[in-house]
Amino acid sequence: MSNPVIFAAPADVELDPAPIPADWIIEGHPQARSKRLAASADGTCSIMAWSCTAGRFKWHYTVDETIHLISGEVFVTGENNNVRRVGPGDMVFFPAGSVSTWYIPDHVRKFAVCRHSMPRLAGFALRAFNKIAGIIRGCDGAGALDSAPKNSVSAEAGPARAKTA
Repeated sequence: MSNPVIFAAPADVELDPAPIPADWIIEGHPQARSKRLAASADGTCSIMAWSCTAGRFKWHYTVDETIHLISGEVFVTGENNNVRRVGPGDMVFFPAGSVSTWYIPDHVRKFAVCRHSMPRLAGFALRAFNKIAGIIRGCDGAGALDSAPKNSVSAEAGPARAKTA
């Protein structure tokens, strides 16, 4: 039996308190909230909605995180001290192990894809396994059926299918 396809509206979903560690806060009283919307079957990837009120804080990334800003704005200072404004519609990738400073003047809401990294050799082995499993299942190895046009989107996401949070 396959896992269900997950539909969510990250801009509207009700979020739960997700306090920022006190020793990360530099200025203000930022109040963060989040909600896990979905996760891969193997637990290495999760989809989150997150919001935060005004403040300045350090953020330490323990997983690879790709964000897409839904509303508000944030000024992100990277490890090289360059400051970048991120606004609605912008996307940013933060690799695991990186640290950045976030300054939120008013509020921000984002959609995030968080993924645990794995050693390169393990990643290669997983891709090879998925390719072979896809060939056996009659798929192209990425989860799309061979009969589907190459530019179409398939509801099946292969071995990392989303499941209800």
